[in-house]
Amino acid sequence: MEKRFLDGSLLEAWRPLTVSGDIKGCLSKPKKMGRIFTVELEGRSYGCKSCKTHLALADDLISRAFYCQRGKAYLFNNVVNFTIGALEERMMLSGLHTVADIYCCCCGQIVGWKYESAHERSQKYKEGKFVLERGRIVDEIDFSAEFHIESCVSMSDAEDA
Repeated sequence: MEKRFLDGSLLEAWRPLTVSGDIKGCLSKPKKMGRIFTVELEGRSYGCKSCKTHLALADDLISRAFYCQRGKAYLFNNVVNFTIGALEERMMLSGLHTVADIYCCCCGQIVGWKYESAHERSQKYKEGKFVLERGRIVDEIDFSAEFHIESCVSMSDAEDA
C-alpha cells in the first residue's frame, strides 16, 4: 500500500520528511524554524507523558477497554496537539483497519493512532476516532475548577508589620 499523509492535523511540524518502508520511530523534524502553538484544554484532560502537552479531554473518552502491543489504551472522540503519520493497513484483534500513528506535536513521541477505516461492519464505529496508549499519556488535574485559598495573618507576620 502506498503511504501518504493525512491533511488536517493541528500542527505538522513533526511530519516525517521521507517515507521508505515502516516509519515507526523514524521521525525527522523538518528543517524549519518557528514556534509551535498548542491548544490548552480546560477541564480534566490527558497529556503527553514525555512533555505534558494536552492531548484530549476526559469528556471525549469513549472507552477504556482497548489494548495495544504495550498494554492498555483509551478510545477518544477528539485529540488535539498531534501530528499524524502515514496510512497503513494494520491487523488488530478486532480485524483489519486502516490507521495512522499520531505523535505529540511538541516532543514527537508516538502517543497512539487514528482509525481511518475499518474493514468489518461491526468495527465502523471506530472510524475517525483516536486511540491513546495508556503508557504514553498522563492524567491531568482539572485546573478550571475554582480553588479557594484562605490566608490568615500569623503572629510572626503581625510582628513584621
